[in-house]
Amino acid sequence: MPTGTLQAPPSPHCPEAVPRPSQKGPRSDKSAAVTSSDHALVLFSGGQDSSTCLAWALARYAHVETIGFAYGQRHAVELTCREPIRAKLATPALGRDHMVDLSAALAALGSTALTSDTEIAMSEEGLPNTFVPGRNLLFLTCAGAIAYRRGIKRIVAGMCETDYSGYPDCRDDTIKAMQLALNLGMQRRFVLETPLMWRDKAATWMLAHELGGDALVEMIRTGTHSCYLGDRSRLHNWGYGCGTCPACELRAAGWQRWRAAAAPA
Repeated sequence: MPTGTLQAPPSPHCPEAVPRPSQKGPRSDKSAAVTSSDHALVLFSGGQDSSTCLAWALARYAHVETIGFAYGQRHAVELTCREPIRAKLATPALGRDHMVDLSAALAALGSTALTSDTEIAMSEEGLPNTFVPGRNLLFLTCAGAIAYRRGIKRIVAGMCETDYSGYPDCRDDTIKAMQLALNLGMQRRFVLETPLMWRDKAATWMLAHELGGDALVEMIRTGTHSCYLGDRSRLHNWGYGCGTCPACELRAAGWQRWRAAAAPA
């Protein structure tokens, strides 16, 4: 499985200069002690959630690596956002980036509205047809294999079941089961960390502010990508996107709730 440094082309929509998270700012998770001996691998797509998780990990661990995935996603523009974000969040703790191409594997398993030009709609099972069966399970398996080879204990991912589209592979039970499977299958003691699991999108914006203040929030607002349609032609107050797909709706609603809560009485 190929790994290596991602050479993402520069994008006019993903700024070259983004601020670093504050290493001294308040932490949302008071139980997360800085442990210099622990290394972390962050699943990093270039989106809002994974960028927040990268800032979170850099504030905690002595060494942090990232892993990204190409899987034929319609919003592949997110991958061009990764390197500018990494470059300007960089601290001495930030290490190697790994890029894994799963496009052929997922294409062989069938298409969804996230990997083909299909209208986004709800399925009979109550899930949006953007759900890619097995995607996060593959991501975590690949991350475990990289972590095994790199001697990394902690795998950090941005899954959330508080404010999400209902994907079953984002649920806490799934992550716990994957941690058990990876540890049994690789004879390791990996810790799968999901700092956003019980945070809604408003709380995710708040966490970014706690980690890096207005500067980090602005980087996430304009430098990350969430829109399923890959639209970076329209800049809203919450960031770029079509404004109507499920990812845009969640991001916009979270921004509005966070700003309303932060507004002076």
